[in-house]
Amino acid sequence: MFKPIRAEKQWIVKQPQPFRSCHASTLTLTANGTLLAAWFGGSAEGQPDVDVWGAACHDGLWGEPRPLAAEAGLPHWNPVLFTAGEGIYLFYKVGHTIPQWQTRLMQSTDHGASWSAPRPLVSGDVGGRGPVRSRPIVLANGDWLAPASIEGEHWHCFVDRSTDAGNTWLASPIIPLTTPPTHKGTIQPTLWQSQPGHVHMLMRSTERRIYRSDSTDGGWTWCPAYPTDLPNNNSGIDVVRWPDGSLFLAYNPVAENWGKRTPLVLALSTDNGHTWHHVFTLEDEPGEYSYPTVLAGPQGTLFVSYTWQRQSIVVWQFVWPQQLRS
Repeated sequence: MFKPIRAEKQWIVKQPQPFRSCHASTLTLTANGTLLAAWFGGSAEGQPDVDVWGAACHDGLWGEPRPLAAEAGLPHWNPVLFTAGEGIYLFYKVGHTIPQWQTRLMQSTDHGASWSAPRPLVSGDVGGRGPVRSRPIVLANGDWLAPASIEGEHWHCFVDRSTDAGNTWLASPIIPLTTPPTHKGTIQPTLWQSQPGHVHMLMRSTERRIYRSDSTDGGWTWCPAYPTDLPNNNSGIDVVRWPDGSLFLAYNPVAENWGKRTPLVLALSTDNGHTWHHVFTLEDEPGEYSYPTVLAGPQGTLFVSYTWQRQSIVVWQFVWPQQLRS
């Protein structure tokens, strides 16, 4: 029923690659139409030589990867690119262990050609503030809402709000689950706004299902998170809202805690995420295909990036009908 008009697959990182391992990509479009990608790369996740890398796509061709953020001896994690107006923001985590994460922020005013020096997003942060893997959204009233989580003995999701274009942030209370989790809990939410004041999140979980929570007051308060029918392998997911209100979701449909990270698929909802239709298989061979990012572009374009076997970052470019809801 729902098929792309066009689909093209590209590898950003080609052989010989400048690092042994890479993971956790993010995408954004700049004000001049440049497609930017970032990810972390080094010898292995969590090692002191892991930095944030990036590349830019011009006229359909990806440039050479280059380091964007590198503090010697400090592991870098989970970059998040975000465009607001003419500015581009790069959030990422640093820390030797995940519970000790701190969030850094860099900014670019020249479409990603150069970046400011990194600064803490929130002074004194321990555990990671701001977006943890998926990009913030801009609400109808102009507030920025960042999908956030913390990973300690238990895992919890929350949102971070900025009412002054990213200068200061206010964390919400953690979002409880409808029933106590059998394992760690939920992390790495992804957000969308269905109408002014109505905000929703999907969450990675240890409970074999993607979890969801909803807010009717612009993200100030949230209902307890509840399981959806969507399987989850305790790996990253991402959702984006299409201009007609439909939703695209990229995820691994595997109902097992720490389950395999294949296949990786794209699903579509035309009823605000209550039901989903499989629309495209991104990968289905053995291996790891994980941590997708989904980005809506102009004129029916949709971009999806993800980790390919920890050896490269893949980007699909789709063209879909701009009206998907009948």
